[in-house]
Amino acid sequence: MSGNPRVGAPPNAGDDPISGSALAWQPETLAAFNQIYGTLWSRGVLDKPSKELARLRNARTTNCVFCKNVRFEGALQDGLTEDKVDQVNDKFEESNLSSREKLILRYTDFFLKNPSGLSDGLRDDMSAEFSDEQIVELTAGLALFMGFSKIAVSMGGMPDSMSTTVMPTPL
Repeated sequence: MSGNPRVGAPPNAGDDPISGSALAWQPETLAAFNQIYGTLWSRGVLDKPSKELARLRNARTTNCVFCKNVRFEGALQDGLTEDKVDQVNDKFEESNLSSREKLILRYTDFFLKNPSGLSDGLRDDMSAEFSDEQIVELTAGLALFMGFSKIAVSMGGMPDSMSTTVMPTPL
């Protein structure tokens, strides 16, 4: 990550990777992020495995090591498997993922790479599969996933490598 500023965490940072990151320099922003992130995960209308697939696709796109290797417990409890996670790659269209799961990944790619270029076909497919509320939640989740993973990657301080870790679903 040469060329990126490396901002360390302040002395009063927390023990977990998020509150122990450079974001702890802005405690009010960190608290607001944790509140909206918890709301997205614990009180949403879209199932957790769907959100987790989008989050993991974003992580691979932004190359956030932490994000790529974290699994939220609620998504695993609701049916997400490592076999499915392994298929969240650039050949996902040829994978054994369901058509719904592939649609989530296509929409994630659209959001991350060309947000103004939503085709009529993708719009129609999303509307046929998801309610308006679910589409808004997925899109808001993608904004959070992308924004905060880019903060982590650009500021440094996240691990260079780590093993897969299951974490409690944010509340």
